Amino acid sequence: MEDFDYQKALAALEEIAVKVEDPSTGLEDIDRYVKQSEELIARCRAYLRTVREKVDSSFEN
Repeated sequence: MEDFDYQKALAALEEIAVKVEDPSTGLEDIDRYVKQSEELIARCRAYLRTVREKVDSSFEN
């Protein structure tokens, strides 16, 4: 994958969770945060799949 930083993505997801749980966060903002989190989660999953495939292929060889 291109320069994807898994640790930064996890940190961003944690920040989003804090913001969404904050009672002062508006519904419009929550909607935006949920969309951001969906994108980050998809990228994290793709990254983890790639890593798992690399590990699996190294054990096969």
